[in-house]
Amino acid sequence: MSTPRTPRIAILVPCYNEALTIAAIVRDFRACLPQAQVYVFDNNSTDGTAEVARGAGAIVRNVSAQGKGSVVRRMFADIEADAYVMVDGDDTYDASVAPQLVARLFNEGLDMVVGNRVSTEQAAYRAGHRFGNAMLTGCVSTVFGRTFTDILSGYRVFSHRYVKSFAAHSAGFEIETELTVHALALRMPVAEVATVYKARPEGSVSKLNTYRDGFRILGTIARLFKSERPLAFYSIFAALGALLSLILAEPVAVTYLQTGLVPRLPTAVLCATLMLFSVILLVCGIVLDAVTKGRIEQKRFAYLAHPAPAAPDDAR
Repeated sequence: MSTPRTPRIAILVPCYNEALTIAAIVRDFRACLPQAQVYVFDNNSTDGTAEVARGAGAIVRNVSAQGKGSVVRRMFADIEADAYVMVDGDDTYDASVAPQLVARLFNEGLDMVVGNRVSTEQAAYRAGHRFGNAMLTGCVSTVFGRTFTDILSGYRVFSHRYVKSFAAHSAGFEIETELTVHALALRMPVAEVATVYKARPEGSVSKLNTYRDGFRILGTIARLFKSERPLAFYSIFAALGALLSLILAEPVAVTYLQTGLVPRLPTAVLCATLMLFSVILLVCGIVLDAVTKGRIEQKRFAYLAHPAPAAPDDAR
C-alpha cells in the first residue's frame, strides 16, 4: 500500500499597502500551517509591502492590474495546490482557525469553507458594514436561494476544483459576491465556520469604501442575476410591462365595448407596444435560460475534471 501523499496547501494573501500588517499575517499563518506555502500577491503597493512580505518568508508576486478581483484571478491562475487558504492582508482574521477550515474542507469533501466573521469590537466591524453585509447577503439569498450568513468575508478555503473552474470576472471588492454565487450556481458542497474578526492595527487603513463598493456589489448581484437566472430576470420586466399595458388598456376597452369606437388611439398603440415588448422580453428570457443551462453544464464539466478534495488518509 502506497504512502498517502501530503496535501499541498497554499496560503494566498492579496495585498495593497499593508506593510504594517503583512509580516504578522505571514508569521501567524506559517506557524498555524507549517506545511503550507505563503504567497503574497502585491497589487502596486507604494509602502514597501512586497519587501516586508519577502523578508517575513513569503513568496511575493506582483499584480499590475488594480483591484482585488484582478489579484484573485491571477492567484487562482498561477498557483497549484490541493487547498487554497485566501485571507486579506489586514491582520483582522484569526490564523489559528485556518487548520480547522482546511481540515473541514478535506474531511467533508467540501469545495469552499467561509470564515464567518464574529466580532464584538465596534472598530472591527462597524454598524454600517454590518447592515450592508446583511442587506447584500439577503439579496443574494433571495436571488440564488441557499446562501451564507457572511458573503463578504475575505477569509476562505477553496478546493483545487473550485479554483480551477472559477472565471473571476470582477475587478474589485465585489469578487467575494462572485465567489459565493459561483459555488451556489454549481451547487457545490460548502460550509461556514465562525471566526473572530479583529480591529485593524493602529495606522492601518481599510481600502473598502462603504457606499461606492456597496453599490458596486449591488450591481454585481444584479449582473449575476441576469446572467445566471435570465428567465426570472426578464420575466419580472415582462410581467411589469404586461401589467402596465392591461391597466392602460382598461378604459380604452371599456369605451370600445360601450361605443364601438377607439378615441384614444395613442393609448391603444402604447398598450399594444408594451404588450409586444413584454412578449419579446419573455422570449429573450426563455432563449437565454437555455443558453445559460448549457453554459452552466460546461462550467460543471470543468469543475468535475478535477478530483474532489480528500483527507490525507484517503489519498493514494
